Amino acid sequence: TPCARSHEMVSLKRNPQTLTRWIIESQREHAPNATGDLSVLLTSIQLACKAISNDCNKAGIYNLYGTTNLQNASNDQVKKLDLLSNDTMINSLSFTGQVALMASEENEESIKVDPSFRGRYCCVFDPLDGSSNIDANVSVGTIFGVYRCLDDSKDPTDADLLQKGTNLIAAGYCMYGAATMMILSLGFGVCGFTLDNTMGEFVLTHPSIKIPAKGKPIYSVNEGNSANWNAAITEYVRRCHNPKEGETPRSLRYIGSMVADVHRTLLYGGIFLYPADKKNPNGKLRLVYEGNPMAFLIEQAGGRAITGTERILDIQPKLIHERIPIVLGTKSMVDEVEQLYKELL
Repeated sequence: TPCARSHEMVSLKRNPQTLTRWIIESQREHAPNATGDLSVLLTSIQLACKAISNDCNKAGIYNLYGTTNLQNASNDQVKKLDLLSNDTMINSLSFTGQVALMASEENEESIKVDPSFRGRYCCVFDPLDGSSNIDANVSVGTIFGVYRCLDDSKDPTDADLLQKGTNLIAAGYCMYGAATMMILSLGFGVCGFTLDNTMGEFVLTHPSIKIPAKGKPIYSVNEGNSANWNAAITEYVRRCHNPKEGETPRSLRYIGSMVADVHRTLLYGGIFLYPADKKNPNGKLRLVYEGNPMAFLIEQAGGRAITGTERILDIQPKLIHERIPIVLGTKSMVDEVEQLYKELL
């Protein structure tokens, strides 16, 4: 009833479950003997995301649209907002006293923190995923993952960044769209928080995200690359177009921003594919700061994330900017793709 909804709104305003409060309460419940260092680190990440969100909202006003004359470590054209977002993440994390080493899509090499500020964690991030869409005001986002350094008594090396995704202690993304949302997992499920601009705080709005076991029949893939696909992906998409008798045809939804496409998949169910093809035999998306954090979230929500033949989180990274194929989403749909790889390749 309207009266009940009004009471709920008043209660939320008076007693909001903010992200900071959720982090503190989660530590108290799941790690009562923790030092609180990770809480400080996550608070700095949310601060950086608030700043990036503000920059995205004001991009048209302050002439932040458009590209620079630079290419990043992945050979992608660098947008003005890419640089600004990258600087924001690096600056916010560098002075927490909790981070020793970072890896970013925009930096060819790892980023070492000054020894006087070093902590025991390392962070990987794509500061502005989907930035090619920013000029069209399409949702973009920041992807991040956090690892514990392998040996915090020694100087950090790239080996600290090149850990398997199974070693992640936190991962998430912040999506900048009609609303700014942060999706976060600390290894005990997935929660979603929406930025309340009047308070300047992320507020818990999705307390336990589970990818639907029988989600909407949605597949997300760039069909412009179909001429270069392998037989397994070609056959899977053919089945999406031409289902068995009695089944509903699957709907294509492709935004071209991984954060936005994965966010929809996480909430509605379905499958997201960015497979290897003849032009990109090793895939296009990056394992360390895109594949692993997203795979961690999807699995924590009850889904699956594979390359086609192996679990993404089990891959041992060799390079910071290593590329992989990605297939993730509702378990049954990912299982079907995996079976086709076994049968046809």
